[in-house]
Amino acid sequence: MRVKASDILGASILIVDDQEPNVILLEQLLGETGYTCVASTMNPHEVCALHRKNRYDLILLDLQMPGMDGFQVMESLKTNDADSYLPVIVLTAQPGHKLRALQAGAKDFLSKPFDLLEVKTRIHNMLEVRLLHDKLDNYNKILELRVKERTAELRESEARYRSLTELASDWYWEQDETGSFTKVSGPVLEMLGIRVQSLAAEGSQVEVAGWNEAEREVLRAKISNRQPFLDFVFSRVNVDGSRQRFQVSGEPMFNQSCRFIGYRGIGVELTARA
Repeated sequence: MRVKASDILGASILIVDDQEPNVILLEQLLGETGYTCVASTMNPHEVCALHRKNRYDLILLDLQMPGMDGFQVMESLKTNDADSYLPVIVLTAQPGHKLRALQAGAKDFLSKPFDLLEVKTRIHNMLEVRLLHDKLDNYNKILELRVKERTAELRESEARYRSLTELASDWYWEQDETGSFTKVSGPVLEMLGIRVQSLAAEGSQVEVAGWNEAEREVLRAKISNRQPFLDFVFSRVNVDGSRQRFQVSGEPMFNQSCRFIGYRGIGVELTARA
């Protein structure tokens, strides 16, 4: 991520100083250097409103001004919630004010009387940092928006998938890594006559008799080995002698760390459809 020289020279700069000669000197220096968007004010009370309106990339701020000094100006600028980065270089002839200004939020300082080469260098470096900060901030906002959009798409896709599976099957199911069912849609209880915790899982609680144990053992083995299964058929014989057949498909689920977290799938009762 880089900043073009043209972007730096086109950045907006505000000069704040109650001494007109200082304002003229800085305007002339910046103009000769190639900066094209330079404004100024000798009234510190105007700074906050001007920055809120124009969103300057850099403010050159004198500390010693009557009525409202540079420290008070910086405090007022902090109330602008739209700008989390305070783009201020303070101008001071008092060495003791430098540390206090940095602690107050200024990003750099220029000593009076001005060293013109130092002025140009510090302004260029400050603007480069400022514009990089803006680029990063915009990138993060775009990334956050894309994540939200992708999350919404995934949720919508999952909702469509579940809706379609429910339409195409008699029930949809999910179970956790222990084999306990965490979600079941459809009349699975009425069809299987069992608690949802016991579908082809170890440690079943209450279920009707008559299941084909050989078939169920094959299904248990697939689940134990974390294997997907498609259209697996198993059956049971009811107490009245009637036979029911069921077809189930499922796939193992894993989290982002590749840890097994359970199964999900669909099922139908073949007897009723036949």
